[in-house]
Amino acid sequence: MAKLVEKAVAQALHDGSGEVICLYAAACAERMAPLFIGLRAEVPGREADLDFYAQSVSDLWHTDRPLADAAERVHLLEQFPELQPDREETITDVADTYAYFAVLTLRHAMAAHHSRNADDAASCGHAALTAMGMLDQNVAGAGHLAEEQRLQHLSLSSDTANLWGASVTAGRERFRTVLGRIPRQTFP
Repeated sequence: MAKLVEKAVAQALHDGSGEVICLYAAACAERMAPLFIGLRAEVPGREADLDFYAQSVSDLWHTDRPLADAAERVHLLEQFPELQPDREETITDVADTYAYFAVLTLRHAMAAHHSRNADDAASCGHAALTAMGMLDQNVAGAGHLAEEQRLQHLSLSSDTANLWGASVTAGRERFRTVLGRIPRQTFP
């Protein structure tokens, strides 16, 4: 499968330092975080997963130092229900779809942070782009794919404060769009 990450971004990741790779991965994970946290917040028994996810995204922003337990965190993420091998073929619901992509993005972001490898970072970006492409296909005029591409370019800069703020804002907008796709439950 071809990567969706633009060639210029992929090249910049390959040419960049470990900190560039980590910043790119942290920003991708930050933009996808509301999709997991928001869509799983009311699911009984997922409190520890929510805490772990939020802490992991936060820790990714420490790009100047490796996370000693990043490999272990990748393993823990792989145990999440969203990434179970039999699960991928059975995901049909909107919330499950975007929670899956959020966990997959974080898994690749953690791997990139650990390895400081451009290919791991590109996999992280690919997961985010795939999710945003799907969202745009299902919501006319959403524009999330173009925004993700723009922010991936911005992620290659060293302007961490503006990148973080833009990523948080983009994540909230994605979450609002996904919420709009979830059928409202009727209560008696």
